[in-house]
Amino acid sequence: MPKDHGIGASPKRREDLRFLTGAGNYTDDINLNGQAYVHFLRSDVAHGKINKVDTSDAEKMPGVLRIFTGADFEGVGGLPCGWQVTDRFGQPMQEPAHPVLAQGKVRHVGDPIAAVVAETPEQARDAAEAIVLDIEELPAVVDMKAALEDGAPKVHDDLTSNLCYDWGFVEENREAVDEAIKNAAHVTTLELVNNRLVANPMEPRVAIGDYNPATDESTLYTTSQNPHVIRLLMGAFVLGIPEHKLRVVAPDVGGGFGSKIFHYAEEAFCTFAAKQLKRPVKWTATRSEAFMTDAHGRDHVTKIELALDADHNFTAIRTETHANMGAYLSTFAPSVPTWLHGTLMAGNYRTPLIYVNVKAVFTNTVPVDAYRGAGRPEATFQLERVIDKAARELGVDPIELRRKNFITEFPYATPVAVEYDTGNYHATMDKLIEIADIAGFPARRAESEKRGKLRGLGINCYIEACGIAPSNLVGQLGARAGLYESATVRVNATGGIVVMTGSHSHGQGHETSFPQVIAEMIGIDESMVEIVHGDTANTPMGMGTYGSRSIAVGGSAMVRATEKIINKAKKIAAHLLEASEADIELKDGQFSVAGTDKSVAWGDVCLAAYVPHNYPLEDIEPGLEETAFYDPANFTYPSGAYACEVEVDPDTGKVTIESFAAADDFGNIINPMIVDGQVHGGIGQGIGQALLENCVYDENGQLLSASYMDYAMPRADDVPFYKVDHSCQTPCTHNPLGVKGCGEAGAIGSPPAVVNAVIDALQSGGYKVDHIDMPVSPARVWAAMHG
Repeated sequence: MPKDHGIGASPKRREDLRFLTGAGNYTDDINLNGQAYVHFLRSDVAHGKINKVDTSDAEKMPGVLRIFTGADFEGVGGLPCGWQVTDRFGQPMQEPAHPVLAQGKVRHVGDPIAAVVAETPEQARDAAEAIVLDIEELPAVVDMKAALEDGAPKVHDDLTSNLCYDWGFVEENREAVDEAIKNAAHVTTLELVNNRLVANPMEPRVAIGDYNPATDESTLYTTSQNPHVIRLLMGAFVLGIPEHKLRVVAPDVGGGFGSKIFHYAEEAFCTFAAKQLKRPVKWTATRSEAFMTDAHGRDHVTKIELALDADHNFTAIRTETHANMGAYLSTFAPSVPTWLHGTLMAGNYRTPLIYVNVKAVFTNTVPVDAYRGAGRPEATFQLERVIDKAARELGVDPIELRRKNFITEFPYATPVAVEYDTGNYHATMDKLIEIADIAGFPARRAESEKRGKLRGLGINCYIEACGIAPSNLVGQLGARAGLYESATVRVNATGGIVVMTGSHSHGQGHETSFPQVIAEMIGIDESMVEIVHGDTANTPMGMGTYGSRSIAVGGSAMVRATEKIINKAKKIAAHLLEASEADIELKDGQFSVAGTDKSVAWGDVCLAAYVPHNYPLEDIEPGLEETAFYDPANFTYPSGAYACEVEVDPDTGKVTIESFAAADDFGNIINPMIVDGQVHGGIGQGIGQALLENCVYDENGQLLSASYMDYAMPRADDVPFYKVDHSCQTPCTHNPLGVKGCGEAGAIGSPPAVVNAVIDALQSGGYKVDHIDMPVSPARVWAAMHG
């Protein structure tokens, strides 16, 4: 029977009541007394020299309080980058300044030039339109390879070139990999594009700055996945506000997918302007602004080579990637194509030699940073596409080629510097074959062919690294922050519990799943546990939520704090029961003396902690409240196998996904329903990338896909009902819950499964097509079919 409470149960998400009834509290719902509104005047050219910004007429318009330009931020820090990469020659990356408002030049369409603060949004917008700009348009560079050519326009005049870094990993493998590829029995080569994406969370970004002159304290309300990190970056590196004088609040947040991890100029501006004007300042992004100011995702161009011996064992992998940084370095941008990508190039396979080269490039486009999966989807797409192509060239079954090369012994140290602690890739593949009914595929293909359609089956395996850690390692790799997590567990006198966590929930269901863990540990009902997050004033310093770290890192901190609570409560119970602490057991909310019928309830112990009339004061102080910081010993490594079946209409090139199955190993599962939802959402985003979504610039740096008229988001009829399974559980060995994380898996495993299926369909119809870049649109499919 399924559990009805605790770990492994699927209670409905408690937070959904307010979300579905319109009772959520999002940043745009917050309106402060006397607030003003800001409208940003943004560049409509991708590259240009600012000769003059004439605000004289605009300043006289109704309701205008003040107009800010780059000159107002001279002496103010620029937006910092949180990760420094050292190149393969031992040199630090080129790291240009990123001003809050443009100074001297604009470097991408959407770069903020001036900010008008007025009494109403309409007045601010009208005044911005009255600002007269004299901008000398300069040649823009959009193509990454062109940006590295001699004589290419430089995005930043003070840098030596548009090359941010030339990274090699593992550098000492380079010659051995070259030799292995040279001597291989077979080498498969594939050149591919991982298309640029816009995150498009349901809620656009919002920022409200507030300042209290009486206390000299600033508050920022913002749509953020990690308010403590924003407070640290903005306070210490941009505005120079001591952390004890700066509060950052991220209330309900309507999705992020990575795009709300980063510190943005609008957050710093609103905080700065509120202090200057002594009144709150609010900015709410339009969807058009989101397209040209939210950090974009992916945008890699890669050549990958896979070497095999005569028995079809993988012997070496070599990749060369150009990774777009955009015009500036976003908060964690340098880490995505390097440490979050190169370290996963082993995938699920025993490949003894791997070398990854990445050239990160500045272009006149919106900055690129982490987007759901962050580096791991890029690595998986390269690897799983080239394996499929190799199987076709060798005339072998793509499933069997993968099986032959699976890692089977754990722990397993890869040649790209990570160690997988657990996994069972054969088990997930077996489960996939079962739930996807692979045996029935030939009959389904024959039925499609009778209707004039081409049917294809795509298989994909993936592994990802979640819960980035430990801090001492990532510090060596260039991270400028720790990657621990924190929790404070406060027990009230009547036994209720408040957990203050450094993690942030923006759709993951923390308010439901976190209480399940604590309720299981103590033996109480989940309703007795409340989760508090998102406000730096009442939560311990934490790193926020991204990279599927919430339960593996944040949950582990919560477990450690709860263990401290239980240990102290046992001391109190032992005193009340006149027994030895070593004999006290906790089960189902009762402390009992082992081997006897003597017991005391959880609530009675809690009351004794706060009403210490009969209390071991000589040993411990009153109260029940504990804090823990958890710094993982290693990444966690979720993995899985996915199958996609598509039909292709040979007359039009239209691709229809007929079925999709996912078998995942997430370690121990806290709430199966929430896990299903996370996988469903990730697969939907992966299908969007594979078939529909594409962020396109023209040669002048104009964003051509700047609205939903031109950027195709997946709709309900673009995706099938999914078959998902997560019964193949190999628990993580180095966190107390044995969990691995599930939030990004679907977005990692689905794109190559979809593309592999399309190629298989075309091959079945006699079309000699080896690859089509994403998005695999009808036009691209038809063009590939017809040469």
